Amino acid sequence: MAKGSDSIAQLTAAFAKMPGIGVRTAERLAYYVQSLSTEDARALVEAIRTVKTRAVVCSQCFNISETDPCPICSGRGRDRSTLCAVERVQDLAVIESSGSYRGLYHVLGGRIAPLEGVYPEDLTIRQLVERARGEEVKEVIIATNPDTEGDSTAHYVMDQLAPVDVEVSVLARGIPAGGRLEHTAQGTLAGALSGRRSVKAKGNGT
Repeated sequence: MAKGSDSIAQLTAAFAKMPGIGVRTAERLAYYVQSLSTEDARALVEAIRTVKTRAVVCSQCFNISETDPCPICSGRGRDRSTLCAVERVQDLAVIESSGSYRGLYHVLGGRIAPLEGVYPEDLTIRQLVERARGEEVKEVIIATNPDTEGDSTAHYVMDQLAPVDVEVSVLARGIPAGGRLEHTAQGTLAGALSGRRSVKAKGNGT
């Protein structure tokens, strides 16, 4: 990087801290921001400020919204007998946008990955089990990503739900192994939801 560009270096370092952003991409983003008009730069800053001041975590499902509870948890017409457990808010968004699911959600906050320092107690698994014990809940759909960490998380959640009198199901394998829900076509995701398979029937907890 050329000398005298300390501000670009600082912005590059900030972008590089973001997940999935390498140094080269971070540098391109920094130069892009530098090239914005003053009006567009102020709009970007205001958008960041707004999301930091208005966005809250839903106390029920851990979705990110501007209200607590979020519009999905408080919305009328949702099937409150079904919970769909996803890793991240982005996964919730893509399932919701598919229009193929009308139940409630539960955001785990990630997946179990000991090598990355993420353990079961770092996720909202305990809260999911508590919600599953509610009188209205009849089915929990585990919709973790179909990769090693996602599958391990799914199995752990299944074990925690074993004593609970609730049906547990997983998505059909229409989603490619190693893929991510946020990159899955809506039609494929809808098929995976509708074709989900039960791994524990309600009343079969041991």
